[in-house]
Amino acid sequence: MKRTLYGVVVFLLYLIPTVSLASTNSDSVPSLTHSLIGYTAIAIFVIAYAAVMLEEYLKLHKSKPVLLAAGLIWALIGWVYQQYGQSELVEHAIEHNLLEYAELLLFLLVAMTYINAMDERGVFDGLQSWMLKKGFNFRMLFWVTGFLAFFISPIADNLTTALLMCTVVMKLGGDNKRFVNLSCINIVVAANAGGAFSPFGDITTLMVWQAGNVEFSQFFDLFVPSAVNYLVPALIMSVFLPKEKPASVKMATEVKRGGLIIVGLFVFTIITSVVFHSLFDFPPVIGMMLGLAYLQFYGFYLRTTFDRAVEKRKAKAELEHDEEMLQKMGSIVPFDVFQRIARAEWDTLLFFYGVVMCVGGLSLLGYLSMASEIMYTQWNPIVANITIGVLSSIVDNIPVMYAVLTMEPIMSHGNWLLVTLTAGVGGSLLSIGSAAGVALMGATKGQYTFGSHLKWTPVILCGYAASILAHLFINSSLF
Repeated sequence: MKRTLYGVVVFLLYLIPTVSLASTNSDSVPSLTHSLIGYTAIAIFVIAYAAVMLEEYLKLHKSKPVLLAAGLIWALIGWVYQQYGQSELVEHAIEHNLLEYAELLLFLLVAMTYINAMDERGVFDGLQSWMLKKGFNFRMLFWVTGFLAFFISPIADNLTTALLMCTVVMKLGGDNKRFVNLSCINIVVAANAGGAFSPFGDITTLMVWQAGNVEFSQFFDLFVPSAVNYLVPALIMSVFLPKEKPASVKMATEVKRGGLIIVGLFVFTIITSVVFHSLFDFPPVIGMMLGLAYLQFYGFYLRTTFDRAVEKRKAKAELEHDEEMLQKMGSIVPFDVFQRIARAEWDTLLFFYGVVMCVGGLSLLGYLSMASEIMYTQWNPIVANITIGVLSSIVDNIPVMYAVLTMEPIMSHGNWLLVTLTAGVGGSLLSIGSAAGVALMGATKGQYTFGSHLKWTPVILCGYAASILAHLFINSSLF
């Protein structure tokens, strides 16, 4: 049975090539961009990405199809290069892509661990409780959730921020479909715009920073264009908001022991990463891993002093005859940093691996060089970068930005900022264009949909165009 299977595999492989293969010499590998091998690799990637875009309908985690595609593409490449005695080139290419992925993986893992730790300590619930207690009307709630999404996403990621704000919107306006729909669109646009002017706001900005194309402080040149991208559609949509006030909702939440200190440690971790990168030219991940040690040691402190903290609080509550404090003893709970690491978005991290390896394989086949030649040589770079943003509304911005970085086009600093901006905010044009939009479609249970977002795409496009014009005007000296 094994021999039969092996024979079938070999037979199928020999049907694939359209170039003459040499099994013993070291001739250079011919161009594969117009070969059956190349076309097969493209088809595999397209099919895999179609499955990613249909994740909500197929109920298939997005990491699975791209992991399969990456393995198949590199298997094809490895087989062809082996025939030419060039397996070493494939090995070096794989190592290069794996190194890039490893740096981003560890960086994101630390950031996600901190976000999960803050979530477990009730920091986000505390913020949510504060908003619910204020008794905002629909218009004020629209602006508050939008502003918070814009200013939190540069530190947290846009997905976490969008889900947090969406929870508030659903609790206060769950019965008012127009309010929920407009607020969700506003949150998606705000979270994506806020993430565009910070290396920590989105994976694409992180990739640009780690590649060394934009320094940490230079991202803030995109603050005003990002704000314009958010405010233009928000101002238009606010006119159509219902004017009534939502029903009051009571929600009492107490931040658990150590929650605010963990927020401070996360800020200190970001500072460490920036300092390491600026002073020593280390990859930012080195500072982030040191920041993980901060959290681990603080977690050790919380765990070892847990019993003492419980007894101290209990004694104080009994002394003051405070029944409410006794009921809130649950706010003093043990903390385990490794549980927070385990709760990282592993589907996203593995999806990112598949994307990096797929795009790396297509680059070795010559497709990115071909695209770079067309877009960044024959076209004006500004037009190319605007197109990248529109493309990111259809295809996830991660592979789009990674493809641009792999092309390594020669561009001015202003154009690198432009593609960072457009890839970050372009995903807001469609609900499927960003992780935030996809997540909110699921969280709102049909009140915010692809179709309802599409109705406001022309308005969002106005913000997209205005942000580009703002960048070209304000940062004209960088082009």
